[in-house]
Amino acid sequence: MEDAEDRYALCLDVELTKHLNLPDKYPPFSLEETRNWIRQCIAKNNGYEQKAILSETGKHIGWIDLKNIDRLNQHAELGIAIGDKSYWGKGYGIAAMHEMLKYGFCALSLNKIWLRVEIDNDKAISSYKNAGYIEEGILRQDRLRGGMFVDRLRMSVIKDEYFANSVSHL
Repeated sequence: MEDAEDRYALCLDVELTKHLNLPDKYPPFSLEETRNWIRQCIAKNNGYEQKAILSETGKHIGWIDLKNIDRLNQHAELGIAIGDKSYWGKGYGIAAMHEMLKYGFCALSLNKIWLRVEIDNDKAISSYKNAGYIEEGILRQDRLRGGMFVDRLRMSVIKDEYFANSVSHL
């Protein structure tokens, strides 16, 4: 709960929220809505396995989550945001990604973790490929952004492939 104000402030940055699936209004959430969301994540009653991403000094700089968890077919969707731009490109996202992949595969017994990324988000696509994600296909007009539909790329990591290719991250 102590991260609520930082989390709220991160969502005020339109450059960051451009690529996030948030309500198309400004601000996307109120501070109280942010607090309620964090409460739901802590209680694990909203279907999200969400974790804060912290700097070495404990500063809240973003979040990562698994959602749309399909226990029958053993897969889930991943979402991530490094909201503090001064931490972009410094390895925090990739480190959080590897921790969440290991958590999903080991603790939740998932076989596949997938994501959707807008096709014009080149930095994110490059980062996901570096984490071991493989392109599955284009989801046409998959997100309404600023009154226009945009395509998203679906990417995934399979458990066996991840652990075979990422021994250095274990």
